[in-house]
Amino acid sequence: MSHSDEQLQSVLETLEACRKVLNESNSRESAELLSIVILDMRMRLNGIDNADLRALCDEMLRSSGTEPQPPSKQTQDQPRRPLLRVVK
Repeated sequence: MSHSDEQLQSVLETLEACRKVLNESNSRESAELLSIVILDMRMRLNGIDNADLRALCDEMLRSSGTEPQPPSKQTQDQPRRPLLRVVK
């Protein structure tokens, strides 16, 4: 493991501890945001890119027999929450 990977692993451990504290203090939204950052770091450490993650999700949906449903008219009229993306 390279020095930068060791540093990232250390940061990852700290972030996971922070997420645990946020969950325990009922700061669910903050914990969820931190989970996105943790996922991004784990993907980077394991050499997984966004296309690999998308392919995995698609395969899991196919295997479970669950296809994403098109949004209903009611949900189309409601404002959508912005999609979150971790900027590197």
